[in-house]
Amino acid sequence: MSSPGSGKTTLLEETIRRLSSGVVRRLPSQICVIEGDQQTSNDADRIAALNVPVFQVNTGTGCHLEADMVNHAVKHLNPSDGSILFVENVGNLVCPAMFDLGEAKKVVIVSTTEGDDKPLKYPHIFLEADICVINKIDLAPYLDTDVETLRNNALKINHHLQIFEVSATKGTGMDAWCDWLVEECAKCK
Repeated sequence: MSSPGSGKTTLLEETIRRLSSGVVRRLPSQICVIEGDQQTSNDADRIAALNVPVFQVNTGTGCHLEADMVNHAVKHLNPSDGSILFVENVGNLVCPAMFDLGEAKKVVIVSTTEGDDKPLKYPHIFLEADICVINKIDLAPYLDTDVETLRNNALKINHHLQIFEVSATKGTGMDAWCDWLVEECAKCK
């Protein structure tokens, strides 16, 4: 869950590359993706280029995925046991937080380009999340955003958040993120 332009799809692409290439210790049996957007299959096309099963859900005027949409997509994808299923919701910091899609973990992605006050402006999505990925940390030196303030603001809203600081384009922090994913996947077997 995140706002448009936070780097959701780029983070997902780099995560898939790393998990698929064996950069991490233990691989999931399969990676599948559900892509939610109001229109187009642009993001699903990017994921499909990585040879990963992907199902596109277009919500039209809807601002979020709903459980029945995800259920339909899961039936279509039919992931095997031990798989990681990523659900990339429609870019929006309000609606997606209010709907349970059956996720094992809810991840909110916020980028440094959005400023360090996003958690304070949109608290519900941070309150509902288990994980916060702060993306585009490589750009922080060029912005009026303080990563530590952003982190602290997220923790003010939800002190249970596990936070990863990454640059999906540069690879910074991606090893820790991918290792965590694989460990979480192993717990679900």
